[in-house]
Amino acid sequence: MTLRLGLGLPQMKQYEPGRDVTAVARAAEESGFDSVWVFERTLVPEHPVDGMYGVPDLPWSDAYRKVADPLVTLTLAAAVTERVRLGSCVLVAPLHAPFELARTLGTLDAASSGRLVAGFGTGWSRDEYEAAGSDFAARGTSLDELLDVCDAVWGPDPVSYEGARARIAAAEVGPKPVNGSVPVLLAARTSRALDRVARRADGWMPTGMPHAAVARTWARIREQAERGGRDPDTLTMIQRCGVRITDAPLDGERGQHQGSVEQIVEDLAEGVASGVGEVILELQRGARDAAELTGRARLLHAAVRDAGM
Repeated sequence: MTLRLGLGLPQMKQYEPGRDVTAVARAAEESGFDSVWVFERTLVPEHPVDGMYGVPDLPWSDAYRKVADPLVTLTLAAAVTERVRLGSCVLVAPLHAPFELARTLGTLDAASSGRLVAGFGTGWSRDEYEAAGSDFAARGTSLDELLDVCDAVWGPDPVSYEGARARIAAAEVGPKPVNGSVPVLLAARTSRALDRVARRADGWMPTGMPHAAVARTWARIREQAERGGRDPDTLTMIQRCGVRITDAPLDGERGQHQGSVEQIVEDLAEGVASGVGEVILELQRGARDAAELTGRARLLHAAVRDAGM
């Protein structure tokens, strides 16, 4: 199986959205990438309640200041591409009103001829939840409700739904996704969240996990899905990889997907052996501008294909 390659679109503060998003999206499609992706970070608090990624006292990265809105970014990319799939890894789903998000995603899928992939997560920042007027303590329940609302809104008319955050009286709602639904993948680590993947999602999106842990967790998800009456082969795993390319190989201990191009290709091969079917190469943080981002993306794409993946 050929490893599908995705590229993270430029959203960070060193990029100009109106110019760089479209340039990188076009270049990704021309270079043979299979997909382009966005992530969500809504703010960087001066005095955060939570450390970065929920780790106590871990300072927030300066790279997260002024991250462009993910749905605006995907819309820009959709307008200048024809083939690549358009994905989120991930939208912090409970920050959004469920009905409005479901409608927006349905419209974006229709506008892009069915190319959308919706990756959802629950996030880790109580500051972001406070700013959005959402309940951090109820984030898992809110994600479940969003999935219910998406099923309703993307399904046949008349649409109706009653829940804690959304109440839809019988109505026509559109546009509808081209293929009847949008593939939904979930970021998950806890037992409850992994169970949600097995029960409800089209796949799993691991980030920052060693490949041995990825393989174990993926086997668990597949087993749970099969016990629940689902075909595990219908599920897909897409791994988000924070890539840092160095001119020379790194000696000794090194972070996963960091080092020379050859070392990174070796890491990607380990991911394939763990069950990864698609990777998102997140290169934007270490690039100074869109030209450098595009150049590194082309270099890595060619190296992966030359390695037979």
